[in-house]
Amino acid sequence: AMTGYETNNKYEITTKNGIQFMHATEDTDPCTRQCCGALRPFDLDINDGNGRTVIRLDRPLRCTAIVCCCCCLQELNVQCPPGVHVGKIQQM
Repeated sequence: AMTGYETNNKYEITTKNGIQFMHATEDTDPCTRQCCGALRPFDLDINDGNGRTVIRLDRPLRCTAIVCCCCCLQELNVQCPPGVHVGKIQQM
């Protein structure tokens, strides 16, 4: 039996009343999840109620060594619809 194996994360997106209207699924290979942990690169597809991807968040791999702290800040690229870059979320 294999233990400590992390799978792709899945999320429900709900209204303030708790009604799910979208869901999100991470896409990362098993080796990356195991070796890079919480700092891993990933794609996160946000899907509507019909299963269509409406937003994609892309997090590239960044150096986390102390010497890279100013030039390799964490970021998420935002695509809406997928393939159309509309902006990014960047660590300050």
